[in-house]
Amino acid sequence: MLEIIIQNIINALQWGSFYALIALGYTMVYGVLTLINFAHGDVFMVGAYISFFTATLLLSFLGVPGWVALALTIPITMMLTAMVGVSLERIAYRPLRRKGAHRLYVVITALMCGLILEHANLAILGASRKAFPELITTHVYNIGGITFTNLKLAVIVTAILAFFILQWIVTKTKVGMAMRAISYDKFAVPLMGIPIDSIIVVTFALGSAFAGLAGILFAMSYPILEPYMGALIGWKAFIAAVVGGIGDIRGAFLGGFILGAVEILVVAVFPSTYRDLIAFTVLLIILSIKPTGLFGIAKTTKI
Repeated sequence: MLEIIIQNIINALQWGSFYALIALGYTMVYGVLTLINFAHGDVFMVGAYISFFTATLLLSFLGVPGWVALALTIPITMMLTAMVGVSLERIAYRPLRRKGAHRLYVVITALMCGLILEHANLAILGASRKAFPELITTHVYNIGGITFTNLKLAVIVTAILAFFILQWIVTKTKVGMAMRAISYDKFAVPLMGIPIDSIIVVTFALGSAFAGLAGILFAMSYPILEPYMGALIGWKAFIAAVVGGIGDIRGAFLGGFILGAVEILVVAVFPSTYRDLIAFTVLLIILSIKPTGLFGIAKTTKI
């Protein structure tokens, strides 16, 4: 019985790591701009495809070893995915923000950007699935009846390290201080000499980079890529961010692991077809008890 519990905990930590990394991008953009970037799940998909082509190029054409290809693929994927996120901000969101567009139009634009990324992928690469190359040899360990792989541990450790790095950036650096200042009062920040557009670009770059990191980890764990792979997992990561308290990095990270744990628990007890139904019901109950999320704080607005 204890072995089964520990096994499910490890599985939940791995699955929750993907949600947590993607949820960080949602919560960062919302914290700075009060904007839900609904294209973020498809940025995750783009990151997975970028990692696929980068790894394939390094392995097939340059002939580098797998571990070298992995060491190069991670930073390249994060940088290129960050550029995708920044491009979305410059092309789609910034013009609306400068014109003072209603928030509803920005949300519709975000949804359209996600659809464009999906169907552009479909039009350029076709509907056939891509098989992600094997970068490292997978080793299976069995300790006391508990089975796990080196890749599963790497996913969990990477997600935790990414969270601490982002937490350090937000709390200990000048850029992070500027982000927090914008989230507190975006109208007063320009008066203090802080370039608000530059900070927003950094926010999108960081959030998209972590989505790209999630993309390569997901592609290595489940090595079949298709154009719509980011849609459902993106929505679930958004829900995880809301449950944790969107706008709070700790809440988004914890919310991802909560959603992963609930889904794994449901699959362990009930048929897999009930996974989304029961998981979302549990999250709905949490929000009904605490509407602001676990770490969210109700805000008051002066009129």
